[in-house]
Amino acid sequence: MDKFIIHGGTKLKGTVAIGGSKNAALALMPATLLASGKYQFLNIPDLRDITTMGRLLQMMGADVEKADQTLRLNTFRVNKFEAPYEQVKKMRASIYVLGPLVARYGYAKVSLPGGCAWGPRPVNLHIEGIRKLGAKIEIDQGYIIAKAKRLKAAKIAFDVSSVGATGNIIMAAVLAKGTTIIENAAIEPEITALSEFLSKMGARIAGLGTKRLEIDGVDALHPSDETMIPDRIEAGTFLMAAAMTGGTVKLERCNPIHLAAVLTKLEEIGAIIDVGENWIKIKSNKTIKPVDVTTAVYPGFPTDMQAQWMALMAIAKGSSIIKDSIYFDRFKHVPELIRLGANIELNKNTALVKGVKKLMGTKVMSTDLRASASLVLAGLVADGKTEVLRVYHLDRGYEYIEKKLHALGAKIKRISGKEY
Repeated sequence: MDKFIIHGGTKLKGTVAIGGSKNAALALMPATLLASGKYQFLNIPDLRDITTMGRLLQMMGADVEKADQTLRLNTFRVNKFEAPYEQVKKMRASIYVLGPLVARYGYAKVSLPGGCAWGPRPVNLHIEGIRKLGAKIEIDQGYIIAKAKRLKAAKIAFDVSSVGATGNIIMAAVLAKGTTIIENAAIEPEITALSEFLSKMGARIAGLGTKRLEIDGVDALHPSDETMIPDRIEAGTFLMAAAMTGGTVKLERCNPIHLAAVLTKLEEIGAIIDVGENWIKIKSNKTIKPVDVTTAVYPGFPTDMQAQWMALMAIAKGSSIIKDSIYFDRFKHVPELIRLGANIELNKNTALVKGVKKLMGTKVMSTDLRASASLVLAGLVADGKTEVLRVYHLDRGYEYIEKKLHALGAKIKRISGKEY
């Protein structure tokens, strides 16, 4: 397995282009199952998760071709309606095929998902939502088996806002008979992007960007093309990197509106932020002020930025409290940050971070996607050499992160597993 070698202490300077949204792409790709034909997606990042979803669709009979930032799919030959464990275990987003399959073909057999190795993230909201739309569902030997001649509209009110469940139910409801109402729907930009794409395909969805969606089911959809929105988590991670290193960095091809909560917090620590329609410039002050954060559903501070914020607060001048209200046990990065010299006390889903004057480079282990990013950020400011192992986690969600950081001046390189 590959690893990163990082020599900390360099201020990041320059310009970096942000790639297309991983989470948006992982929702739009399964949506192609809803209508047979050819699709073309632009601004697709080169990521392990995108490859995994593409292979899953290929196993179902789809033709998938990726060249540079363009992804072409043809779902005309889809004739298998199963997502096997061997593929699904690699990525939780694979469950997105459940709604489209049962809506379009009346049958789906989808393995219970895998993905990042932290915390229980149950799929009961997906299952209950599809069941309310009229599907008969059973769990058999680790598989979700759903059947329906045609789904029927229903009123679905989520107890908690769920991005994945909202996306799955939307994709199922667009072909259901009647008008489906979703209350407390997720309003993340990726869900809006999915709804806009489905609308291009002929779906009738009212309330885009709000917590109440009305979906008038149609008899059939048609293929369409789309360009992915920018990846707000990649953008946020580079903003944190600039802030930690005391650098000045301009992010291009991003959407400042999607990062409003993050930008507000960065200004509170003392960073100077300037934004345009599709760019953000950050200039960091020498002193990082401690700022508390509580994660929340969009437009709140994203849970996917919690680990990176903790790395930033680890070198703040003072103490801060970080609380994750979305996933209570998303803290596998804490022991590894402590190995680098961070002073962190963890109590259930709340971390007290006491800023230290400096971190010290050492060998650390990646455990999941965003935790890995926090270790890279910490390595950028740690004295000496930091080795980040198992960086395949990063390859799931960050496109050439080491190359982009190196272009900004960071002393970072990838060492292939074959070389050590």
